[in-house]
Amino acid sequence: MLRILIADDHEIVRKGLMKVLAETLQPIKLDEASNGQEAMSKVLKSEYDLVVLDLKMPGKSGLDALKEIKQHRPKLPVVILSMHPEEQFAIRAMRAGASGYLTKECAGDELVLAIRKALKGEKYISDSLSQILAGGLESDSEKPLHEILSDREYQVMLMIASGKTVGAIAKELYLSVKTISSYRANILLKTRMKNNAELTHYAIQNKLVD
Repeated sequence: MLRILIADDHEIVRKGLMKVLAETLQPIKLDEASNGQEAMSKVLKSEYDLVVLDLKMPGKSGLDALKEIKQHRPKLPVVILSMHPEEQFAIRAMRAGASGYLTKECAGDELVLAIRKALKGEKYISDSLSQILAGGLESDSEKPLHEILSDREYQVMLMIASGKTVGAIAKELYLSVKTISSYRANILLKTRMKNNAELTHYAIQNKLVD
């Protein structure tokens, strides 16, 4: 019997995914988590064959949870199902050990295909993602500025570019305002930009935010 954990902070999404998987992957035992911390806790306490993980969750992000899962359960396949377009987080997720990256706009049968491949120890890479990954193999000097940021810095940059204040970001990520301000300073230093307006312009120009 397959044992799959679905981690997403939206209950309606979790229930929808559970319904799709229950109808197509039999026999199966499904479990759920509403945030990254709960997902990590369940992975440490129980045995799963695969985890379907959302990237944007309150508290511990999906990317942080992915890294921890791979640290403690390196052979456990993790398929990322995210609202973020592939060009925003796919490379970072795959580098962190994800077995596949799909957007929430994908069809159910594509998710099932990705899960089947991951269970075999294979990677699921769509045509569009393969092109993005190929671009990610460029030398550091050829990479776009946002690729030199750490995962947390990149996350904060996108939130700033989306118009969120330092205080709002700190609250959402469960970090102090001082910590977020430090991330912002590091982002500006690494990207050689002067202010939030330049960061926002860059993010829009590179299609990192809507």
